[in-house]
Amino acid sequence: MKKWSMGITAVTIMALLAGCSGNADNGNSSANDGSGSKGKEKVSINVWLTPQWKGVLDATEQGADYDSFLKYAAKKFTEQYDKYDADIKVEVIAGDQRDQLLNVNLNGGTAPNVFFESTFAMGDYVHRGALEPLTDIIDDNAKSDIAQNYWDMVKFGDDIYFYPFQNNPGTLVYNADMFKAAGLEQYVGGENEIKTWTLAEYEQILEGLKTKLPKDKYSNAYPMALFAVNNQGDTWNLSYLRMFGLDFFDKDGNIVLGENGVKSAAWLKKIYDAKYTNPGAESVSSNDANAMFQNQQLAISFTNPVLFNGIKANMASGTSPKFDIRLANIPSESGDPLTFTYVVGASVFQSKDPKKTEVAKDFVKFFSSDPELVKSSKNGIPVRASVIKELSGENPFFAAYDANSKYIFNFSGNVPGYSQLREALYPELQALYMGAKTPEQAIKDYVASGNKVIQSNKENSVIYKK
Repeated sequence: MKKWSMGITAVTIMALLAGCSGNADNGNSSANDGSGSKGKEKVSINVWLTPQWKGVLDATEQGADYDSFLKYAAKKFTEQYDKYDADIKVEVIAGDQRDQLLNVNLNGGTAPNVFFESTFAMGDYVHRGALEPLTDIIDDNAKSDIAQNYWDMVKFGDDIYFYPFQNNPGTLVYNADMFKAAGLEQYVGGENEIKTWTLAEYEQILEGLKTKLPKDKYSNAYPMALFAVNNQGDTWNLSYLRMFGLDFFDKDGNIVLGENGVKSAAWLKKIYDAKYTNPGAESVSSNDANAMFQNQQLAISFTNPVLFNGIKANMASGTSPKFDIRLANIPSESGDPLTFTYVVGASVFQSKDPKKTEVAKDFVKFFSSDPELVKSSKNGIPVRASVIKELSGENPFFAAYDANSKYIFNFSGNVPGYSQLREALYPELQALYMGAKTPEQAIKDYVASGNKVIQSNKENSVIYKK
């Protein structure tokens, strides 16, 4: 996952004041008597987000920043909200400071009322009992407009805890010029297609790239990216472990990665030993792999829409070489493509003030369903079929991602302790690539250590205590 080095900024968004000319104290009286300038009770809520996109609809907007969308949404919401005089304060926080800041504020009783983020990163807060269920604000229109696979990813137990807004699907990215140079034109998909290869075809591609790629033009280049130095980009590694079957978690949230996992690990070791990948995968990061791909040292790597657009931007600016980049699905033995996504949406933290919770949930429903505001989801990939239909001419990949959505699997299983679970996989992959463990032992040890993490967190999970 991409880390942001930005500092913490805060923007306070005050509700538009109607009929306040009679306030002799410049609006401060509402803070004294508890009533807002609209003659209604004033209720203030805090909204946090990590950097998602700049601008309301587009980064080219004047003054576009990471808070622009929620700033505009708050203005629009408070203008038409008739229950309370809502005061919405928005704060952008760095992604790598999210958990630290949330834990400090949770312990101090000052958690934000709303948090807008990739939902997989917030699942542990559901299990801790810190988030409000949102099932009651999801209407039939939303259920029919947003595919069931997305709802499955934000449902814990019997309730929905996040309102899907957009998503960031993970795929492979490949250098079509390198494919053509190796005589692999038949495997190149269309410019706006997410190509699906069978596993047998993929192995032919890797072999062709290794043996037929012109060394004079692509020196020190390898067919495919592999990385295992840490947990960053681990969702692709989790996908590779599903190449021989999707069974990963059982209905009780335990890891049951068995024979299919061993086959997948053996396949990874096979292509690594055959030098179909970059060397030293145990010490290579996902950032390293991304840089190698942009320097044409890898023909196939990993990507998502944010990274994909970033590569295109680097090419346009001249900071990286220009070549023909296209998308493909992760192959599987069954022939069905493997695809996952990071759903981005809002959650509501529990509050001792039911009025704050009410306003927070109303605000989340508003900006997650307003016909104008949901178009901002084009900054990622929209989850709403209606938005994809309306804006598909703007981005031809929307239709391709939408067609892919039926193959999405829930990579986290919504299990308790998922953030800790992420630390269990890469050491086993390192041991696998270095030859310190067999595929059987690496998978066995991952399942054992992973289930220990899950079991420990189940004991404190409100979902598993129900």
